[in-house]
Amino acid sequence: MKRFKFDTWGYHICIHGFGCWGDLDAALSLFKEMKEQSSVSGSSSIGPDICTFNSLIHVLCLVGRAKDALIVWDELKASGHEPDNSTYRILIQGCCKSYRMDDAMRIFGEMQYNGFVPDTILYNSLLDGTLKARKVTEACQLFENMVQEGVRASCWTYNILIDGLFRNGRAEAGFTLFCYLKKKGQFVDAITFSIVVLQLCREGKLEGAVKLVEEMETRGFSVDLVTISSLLIGFHKQGRWDWKEKLMKHVREGNLVPNVLRWNAGVEASLKRPQSKDKDYTPMFPSKGSFLDIMSMVGSEEDVARAEEVTPIEDDPWSSSPYMDHLAEQSNRPKPLFALARGQRVEAKPDSFDIDMMNTFLSIYLSKGDLSLACKLFEIFNEMGVTDLTSYTYNSMMSSFVKKGYFKTARGVVDQMGENFCEADIATYNVIIQGLGKMGRADLASTVLDRLTKQGGYLDIVMYNTLINAVGKANRLDEATQLFDHMKSNGINPDVVSYNTMIEVNSKAGKLKEAYKYLRMMLDANCLPNHVTDTILDYLGKEMEKSRFKKASFVRNKPNNDSSSSPS
Repeated sequence: MKRFKFDTWGYHICIHGFGCWGDLDAALSLFKEMKEQSSVSGSSSIGPDICTFNSLIHVLCLVGRAKDALIVWDELKASGHEPDNSTYRILIQGCCKSYRMDDAMRIFGEMQYNGFVPDTILYNSLLDGTLKARKVTEACQLFENMVQEGVRASCWTYNILIDGLFRNGRAEAGFTLFCYLKKKGQFVDAITFSIVVLQLCREGKLEGAVKLVEEMETRGFSVDLVTISSLLIGFHKQGRWDWKEKLMKHVREGNLVPNVLRWNAGVEASLKRPQSKDKDYTPMFPSKGSFLDIMSMVGSEEDVARAEEVTPIEDDPWSSSPYMDHLAEQSNRPKPLFALARGQRVEAKPDSFDIDMMNTFLSIYLSKGDLSLACKLFEIFNEMGVTDLTSYTYNSMMSSFVKKGYFKTARGVVDQMGENFCEADIATYNVIIQGLGKMGRADLASTVLDRLTKQGGYLDIVMYNTLINAVGKANRLDEATQLFDHMKSNGINPDVVSYNTMIEVNSKAGKLKEAYKYLRMMLDANCLPNHVTDTILDYLGKEMEKSRFKKASFVRNKPNNDSSSSPS
């Protein structure tokens, strides 16, 4: 059968479609084929244009390769094409998802300078990225500019603000904004209530959370799975299983009740089912190597250079997009498990009730420390056909094994991730660094920063805190200080965990002045202390008292020692 030849719009549609599915290799292959067809036919009508560049930038941003997208954007401007409104929108949203807020704000300023007017969706992306980067002051200023420029805020805008205030320790401001919007009767939906219910459950205010769910139903909003999971986890943490009937009372008329009851009945029946004796001595996650060998699976810069030496790339001096040609040549090469192909911490599967409920049950039993029951549930879910697992599922299991010191089993989880083609994300790296720190191999953990940045990845606040904690507790204070400064230079404001770690490691190392300096920095940054800070400060105060006592004893004993050594 003779193959149908694509025109420019056909290539655009296919590149965009494969990009939305996350298939970067197919999109780059189509781009390469498009350029070859253009060179063979000698016609410029089939060559790459602004829509082609927009589609490829969109693909790169979707898979978390914002660094490559920025290079392609520079090529776009140098090739004679002018960026349009879609180009700016795609690139800014991609930078925000990858925590590259300095690049996002720079492109946003260029967009306004060139006469393009940002809309509500673009402001929402900037607000979401700024709040996730712990830049609360900048986010509030951005919202004020949004209002002053006459851009109408949506319900999603206020949901981003309320959730960001909660996550940045500004719970009072978040509750105030929620009450104001609720009283006004605008910009409040089921997601807004779900965000506030989750915060109340975090603070242990379960009665207020249940009352808010009642109000939620009164206003006609349906109680979704996220709200039910928040209440369920909150009841578990406080041991209030007697409120289970109260929870079911509020959602009895909803569509989720039959599914929840079916899951409860299925799980209880499966747990009572006798275990097969053939599987008693068969490990669920067989390991193929040591946990220390995991870091060798991360592709280094030397490996990339060696691969390029084997298959050299011929550069076209007349090409308008040499970097895109380079990416297209590399698209069909095998990729390791830890390629950092995604720019988000967890990839959620839309419309997957089974996966969400499975993760909820696993989280409850893993947080309780009952690993045997969690493994039994994992086996049950596999037998029920829940095989399309997300990285969140594997990361939860591996994190619990690492905390218990079962590093061989944790390595088995990593191997099964690779067998199921579930690529590692930032949360996976965090768990690996925690394991290396517990094994006393902070020297390997410190190499993660260089490898991730060289691969075009990004580090979020959790990754920085994990690295600082690993190297700090290994008494590598210089590296911990460098990581702390590197985090601030990348535009990520330290949170209470960052300051607590720096105060603790410096206090235990006897550097009391450094610990006090980080305490002052924490207070100057308006970062509210928590109960962990109080415990660390008690230890710091005792160490400072010991230091003063030693100095006072030395000064007091020095004259006596001199007099005793003088001749009588």
